[in-house]
Amino acid sequence: MPDSRWRRTTVATSLAALVAATSACGVTRGDDSRDILMIIPNAAGGGYDQTGREAVKIMEDGDVTGGDFTVDNIEGAGGTNAFTEMLGDTGDEHTMITVGLGVVGSLYSFGNEGRLTDATPLAQLISEPEGVLVPGDSPYKTIDDFVEAWSANPGDLAVGGGSSPGGPDHLFPMQLADTVGIDPNDVNYVSYDGGGPLTSALLGAKIDAGFSGLAEFEKQIEKGELRVLAVSGEERQPQPALTDVPTLTESGIDLVFLNWRGVLAPPDIGDERRDELIAYLQEMHDTDAWAAALEQYGWTDDFKTGEDFVEFLEEQDQRVSGTLEDLGLL
Repeated sequence: MPDSRWRRTTVATSLAALVAATSACGVTRGDDSRDILMIIPNAAGGGYDQTGREAVKIMEDGDVTGGDFTVDNIEGAGGTNAFTEMLGDTGDEHTMITVGLGVVGSLYSFGNEGRLTDATPLAQLISEPEGVLVPGDSPYKTIDDFVEAWSANPGDLAVGGGSSPGGPDHLFPMQLADTVGIDPNDVNYVSYDGGGPLTSALLGAKIDAGFSGLAEFEKQIEKGELRVLAVSGEERQPQPALTDVPTLTESGIDLVFLNWRGVLAPPDIGDERRDELIAYLQEMHDTDAWAAALEQYGWTDDFKTGEDFVEFLEEQDQRVSGTLEDLGLL
């Protein structure tokens, strides 16, 4: 079985502890029940991190896999570094990675030839609207205020997102610009590697507006340090700090935009193990704890597996590559 950084550093201790514990209880677990590594392709606290860690916690609390999880945040290149490392673990049946639209875009923007379908698709977990964020003291009080100023001087206003070109935080402002009559090629977009750097840029007034999922910014929104002008879903968000924030469509802008996140395994794992990993995620999805997490973070339950998920990944790849081609970035 291929080496990985996690197994080199933790597997001996983890397996020894697991064998001791199960032997003491008189229980014998199969090899496929041992510990699993969940790779997160960005820093702690980001959207991938929130989704992956919630799923892991629920599976651990419910003893879904019969073993423990190790979570490894691998940062860099908008998720490309983590995805490339996971692809290198071909045949490893004890590793998963949380991915989403941002990783699709990063693979293109960093010139990586890998695609999500090169791995083993397991399940889509959620979809999530994005929001238009401004500093708390911004002169833009409504989405109309911002669009008016943006339309007048699109190049003079710096807008940012926590993903590389082709990721959700890049696609969203480009599609919004196009919808309101701004040439996307005129947009002054600044890319940040995740929600943390994007927050710093907004609070430091380095950009005029930010585009991102909102779960990462909850504390700053509640404190009034950041203000949300609009959300991109079909309905308003359920979190108390966001219930008064209108959707784009409510504001007369004909655009609905959704990000998503899911889980893959390395290439070339056995069909039986693939189905077992999918069953773990299905069991997690069916819990009350996952329903509570969906409500807490404002995520939309968008669970799909099998061929439905494979086809979805292919569609998302076309969605990203088509947009980047239109912008002259491919």
